[in-house]
Amino acid sequence: MTPAAFLSLAWQSVTAPREVARLLLSLGLGREALLLSAALVLVLNTAFVRASAILTPPDPSIAPFVEQPVLFFAGLAGTLVLAAFVLTWSGRAVGGTGRLEDIALTLIWLQALRALVQAAMLLITPIAPALALLLSFGASLVGLWILINFLAEAHDFPSLGKAAFVLLLALAGMAVGLSFFLTLIGATASGMNANV
Repeated sequence: MTPAAFLSLAWQSVTAPREVARLLLSLGLGREALLLSAALVLVLNTAFVRASAILTPPDPSIAPFVEQPVLFFAGLAGTLVLAAFVLTWSGRAVGGTGRLEDIALTLIWLQALRALVQAAMLLITPIAPALALLLSFGASLVGLWILINFLAEAHDFPSLGKAAFVLLLALAGMAVGLSFFLTLIGATASGMNANV
């Protein structure tokens, strides 16, 4: 894919997300292609986040995570895998027909769009930090819009309402799962238990 084609498809993801989702799903990519694509976008996202942390030091509460590229990559990869499974199961629970590969592909494309936004922010931040912050906020809202449309297409839902419900269900499930996991390892609101 040429850079111009990539930018055109990225813009179409904003203006006609269901059409882009149909196009992506029609590719019928195998697991190897999905894994390679995921690795590529995760490496790009990690590199852009690291470069951003060098240009503008991050908040001290997240600095250790952002300043360790391997840890950031692993966390991002884990989140991507977990999100693919949870969004697949949540969609199927309410009558969706999406396969894990379909959901994974749409999430990988969203990560590619995220890398594009991060590249733009790297260029804008040194010149106009407020504009970069506005771009980040706007991109988050647009990303949510794209994700809901992609879920609707991947699960073959006629309306966006059902896809939005799937997203809320998935977020609630992930929050409960994370809470349960943190309880199992002994984490509390004030930190780790002393005997862990």
